[in-house]
Amino acid sequence: MKEKVLKAIQDDYPDAFAWCYGCGRLNKDGHHFRTGWEDEQTDEQTRTIYTPRPEHIAIPGFVYGGLIASLIDCHGTGSAALALHRKNGHEVGDGVEPPRFVTASLNLEFVKPTPNDVPLMAVGTIHEIHPKKWRIETEVFALDKLCARGEVIAVVMPSTFTSKE
Repeated sequence: MKEKVLKAIQDDYPDAFAWCYGCGRLNKDGHHFRTGWEDEQTDEQTRTIYTPRPEHIAIPGFVYGGLIASLIDCHGTGSAALALHRKNGHEVGDGVEPPRFVTASLNLEFVKPTPNDVPLMAVGTIHEIHPKKWRIETEVFALDKLCARGEVIAVVMPSTFTSKE
C-alpha cells in the first residue's frame, strides 16, 4: 500500500474552506485527510490513507467509530470534488479552484473492528447522480481487510455558504 496521497484535492481548496476538522489543511488540530485518485491515469477510484493516532481508540487496540465516519464523510466529499473538477477539465494542482461539496447523506456499516496504529485506506467509487449531486461508495481497509463501508451523497456547496452575509 502506498503510504501517502501525493496530489490531494484538499491542497487546492481555498483558505476560507480549508478548516474542516477531518480534511482541512489549516486546522492544526484536525485529521488532515487527503483524497486523490487511486490511479492518476483513470477516474475509476479515489483513495485516502490515514493512520489513527493513539487517542482515536474505542477500546485499547481499536479505532472508535466516529473517526471512521469522519474518514468516509471527508473522503466522499473530496472524491466528488475530484470527479467534478476533472469533468470540468481540470486536475489537482493546475491552479484552478476545485468545486466544494457538502454532505447531504452519510450512511455507514461497520464490518469488523478496525485496528488502531495501522494505516487505514479508504477507497471510493464515484457515481454521478446529477451535475450537482454525486454518490460515493467507500470501503475502509486496515491491513488489507475490509473494516467498514459507507455511502456519501455529496452536493455542490450552495453559494450561500460562500457569502459573508
